[in-house]
Amino acid sequence: MSQEESTEVCRRRRVHPESIAQVRASEINEDTARGLAELFRILGESTRVRILHALSCAELCVCDLSELLEMSPSAVSHQLRLLRANKLVRFRRSGKNVFYSLDDEHVEGLLRQGTEHVLEERTS
Repeated sequence: MSQEESTEVCRRRRVHPESIAQVRASEINEDTARGLAELFRILGESTRVRILHALSCAELCVCDLSELLEMSPSAVSHQLRLLRANKLVRFRRSGKNVFYSLDDEHVEGLLRQGTEHVLEERTS
C-alpha cells in the first residue's frame, strides 16, 4: 500500500483543547445522531435517490414514477412508503389520483448539496 492510500495518523500525540471545546459546544445528542444516521441510510439507496430527484423536478403520481424509473408500481409504492415514513416526501389526493412531492425545502437542499458534492472535482 502506498503512502497516499494509507490513512494518515499523527506521528506525535498532541491534544488540541480549543478544537475539542469547540466540538463539545456544538455536539449533537444520541437521538439526533441516530435520526441523522437513519436519514442517510434511507438516502443510501439509488432508487430512492432517483425518486427524490424526479420529485424535485415535478409533482408525480406512482404511475409517472413507475414509467420514469421502469419499475413496477408496487416497487415504487414500497419506496415511497419508506420515504414518507422518514418525512422526505408527502402526498396529496386529487380525485382518484395521488400525487407525491418532496416534503419540504430541506429535502431539496440535501439533494442539491449532495449532487454538488458528488460532482465536485477533487484537486488533492
